[in-house]
Amino acid sequence: MFKWISQTIAVTLLSIRTIPKRASSSAVAMAGIAGVVIVFIAVLSIGEGFKAAMTEAGSPSRAIVLRAGADSEMSSGLSGPETDLIKQAPGVLLDSNHPVASAELFVIIDRNKITTGTAANVPLRGIESTAMQVRDEVKLTEGRMFQFGTNEAIVGRSALGQFAGLDLNSEIKSGQLTLKIVGVFDAKGSAAESELWADTKLIQNVYRRGNSYQSVLVKLDSPASFDTFKNALTTNPQLNVQVKKETEYYAAQSETMTALIKGIGYTIAFLMGMGAVFGAILTMNTAVSARTREIATLRALGFNTISVLISVLGESMALAALGGLAGGLLGFFAFNGYQTSTMNFQTFSQIAFAFRVTPSLLTQGLTYALIMGFIGGVFPAIRAARLPIPSALREL
Repeated sequence: MFKWISQTIAVTLLSIRTIPKRASSSAVAMAGIAGVVIVFIAVLSIGEGFKAAMTEAGSPSRAIVLRAGADSEMSSGLSGPETDLIKQAPGVLLDSNHPVASAELFVIIDRNKITTGTAANVPLRGIESTAMQVRDEVKLTEGRMFQFGTNEAIVGRSALGQFAGLDLNSEIKSGQLTLKIVGVFDAKGSAAESELWADTKLIQNVYRRGNSYQSVLVKLDSPASFDTFKNALTTNPQLNVQVKKETEYYAAQSETMTALIKGIGYTIAFLMGMGAVFGAILTMNTAVSARTREIATLRALGFNTISVLISVLGESMALAALGGLAGGLLGFFAFNGYQTSTMNFQTFSQIAFAFRVTPSLLTQGLTYALIMGFIGGVFPAIRAARLPIPSALREL
């Protein structure tokens, strides 16, 4: 047993050491696998970035209240008296006997009417004066907070970078809505940074919403108070609402897009991977042909067929590992942190986010590279193990 293991290690190391002799064909195989890994990482990093932007918008110490049956703020509706009842529920954090909660409206500025020059639907959120206290992670980085009762607004840092015409001190118009941008805010890269924020009363008037809202965001006195808060609202006969942890709400909002991107990414990687596998097969067949006499000599000296088979597989997977590592590094430096935006199909608004190349994604890319290397090396390895020793020794 020990002899077989030592033989296998010795012949595998020999195969790997001879790779430089076949530099051109080996480079082709590595480049093919690296290309697949780069594309794989690039596409899936979109999904990871979008998911992160949505999930990081939530906090375990906050809860969001929507109308029962609504799957997003866009399809929700709450009356003014209902929002007052929600704010008075047990579990809501109080500051000087005032609930830390914000009744809000979420609308989309029609891209065909807006005069910013952008080609995207811009999300506009109407907030109350307590909103910044509820979202204590949000900080103004430029300008100032808008004055309630005016047509001023603040813009998220990501929206500022992705949408044209939303610069500080600029003015935008959409139908009867006119907003002046007086500040820029940072929300730690979350989806909130893709939004414009203005006075909710202004939004009600412009869009003729009366005394109505779409959601209430509350800060709980502790994460453990969620069940108390939820039970108080869902058992109140005056209300017909659903209560979700903010983290759960945004995670659900990201599911459709993340699943779509993953489906596209895996499909593209599979199709490209087939090409890379054929490239690996051709490379390893070339390697076997170049080493015909060497392999036959090893077998004549007593090296068994399994050791030869493993050595060829080892060479193939070593090339795949190098290609996978190269593709992973290139993918990380090329795409990680790259800023872009896409449509959130659940709200039909544009969400700005950054590509995110995670350790898990790099591990998946390397694993896929090794799988391609294994499949690409199997048939050449079997061919090498079956070479007739007498005829192979006569090869020039």
